[in-house]
Amino acid sequence: MYRCAPASVLLAFATSIACLSPAQAQTHRPFPAYALRGELIVQQVPEVRLNGQPARLAPGSRMRSESHMLLQPASVAGQKLIVHYTVEPTSGLLQDIWVLNAAELANKVWPRSAQEAATLVFEPGTQTWSKR
Repeated sequence: MYRCAPASVLLAFATSIACLSPAQAQTHRPFPAYALRGELIVQQVPEVRLNGQPARLAPGSRMRSESHMLLQPASVAGQKLIVHYTVEPTSGLLQDIWVLNAAELANKVWPRSAQEAATLVFEPGTQTWSKR
């Protein structure tokens, strides 16, 4: 009797995933206000190039795909990716990385440096930046 319950829960979950429309998958994810935009190329993990400069992934860093699934950095080695990223304040290593989807790429105004972010205002509800 109890063996049927897990199967029904799994079936309900699979059905809900299958019913997602492509429009739902292309929504804005909530990014922190201190996330910056950049161009990332994974080389030999943990070595990467960020905006053409050498950088390094932090131990325990997380990379998310366009659909917000965990992504292994080695699986995208050599690809040029447009990402939002956060940096550990003490070490300067890359901590969180999100590969942007089409809806997020359409948001053209996003700071590429902390200096640029200081001249803009972030609206967390709409995930947009505007001039002060």
